Amino acid sequence: MPKAKYPPIFDGHNDTILEILRGRNFFEKSDKGHIDLPRAQKGGLGGGFFAVFVPSPRPMAGWPGLNSNPDGSYHIPLPDPLEHRYARDFATKALRKLFALETDSKGAVKIVRTADELAQCLDDGTFAMILHFEGVEAVDTNLDSLHVFYQAGLRSVGITWSRPNAFGYGVPFAFPLGPDTGPGLTDAGKALVKECNQLGIMIDLSHLNEKGFWDVAELSNAPLVATHSNAHALAATPRNLTDKQLDAVKESGGIVGINYHIGFLRKDGRSDQETSYAEIVRHAAYIADRIGIDHVGLGSDFDGATMPQDLKDAAGLPKLMDALKEHGFDKKALKKIAHGNWVRVLKKTWR
Repeated sequence: MPKAKYPPIFDGHNDTILEILRGRNFFEKSDKGHIDLPRAQKGGLGGGFFAVFVPSPRPMAGWPGLNSNPDGSYHIPLPDPLEHRYARDFATKALRKLFALETDSKGAVKIVRTADELAQCLDDGTFAMILHFEGVEAVDTNLDSLHVFYQAGLRSVGITWSRPNAFGYGVPFAFPLGPDTGPGLTDAGKALVKECNQLGIMIDLSHLNEKGFWDVAELSNAPLVATHSNAHALAATPRNLTDKQLDAVKESGGIVGINYHIGFLRKDGRSDQETSYAEIVRHAAYIADRIGIDHVGLGSDFDGATMPQDLKDAAGLPKLMDALKEHGFDKKALKKIAHGNWVRVLKKTWR
């Protein structure tokens, strides 16, 4: 087998579990969505954080038609909080499906629980999955189930997926707007941060509002991580990080995974499919210039967002790597962006 042109890519976020639950065969190439094993292998995608996202029972009004105003501005009301039992049952079903996928893969896929396992998978070509909760509604406020999910393989949690929950408050889907959109973490949220630190569960700051971000920064002893967010200075959506937040990520030794969603990339905030992966490079370069190459990764939001038309899906990742190289990122920098920074941060975070 010829040597790959680029190091394997480890990705900060995808919503592919939802597509698997809806019937997509992960082992067969599809023309729908963004990730399956054949397309991942073609594009050099070595694995990623696989998000367990619990959909609201009722669709969110206004989604995904984001550009209702002539000037490109929009503001979508968030759905109501989820009932804990509903979220717990959905998450349990999703985990069972993913464990079955690992078994059915006959060694081609591994759910990784340590940074050494991740590094080994990236080295030997086994597709690596990290279990991630995007919103912790499935976790009880006593945190008993957090320990159970940890034993099952959970290694990363996002405190919110935008809608509020018992632990904190997320940002709305809006443009233009900053991330300072509500109160900080609840007492349960603060306890969650401390318990995640103790267990060695990574805390993801994407979707969390700014006051919650600073609560985590004050409480956590782990690197600050936003798995799929961009630079607010370049695209003024609250889903992106301000310069001050980026500086805090650097100070903690953390990482930002660049989100490929076109509405979080473009200066005008529009979800215009006539958008190029050059916008991803623009955000990567801005963040690297601001806080250093050691704090830049990739966090596609595959299967949960609208991709640039010239990237399309996981099979198109070599084109993105070409563009990063053409921008001026050297071989060492490309390896850090591809997966080196993720492995480093996880080694500091996981027990």
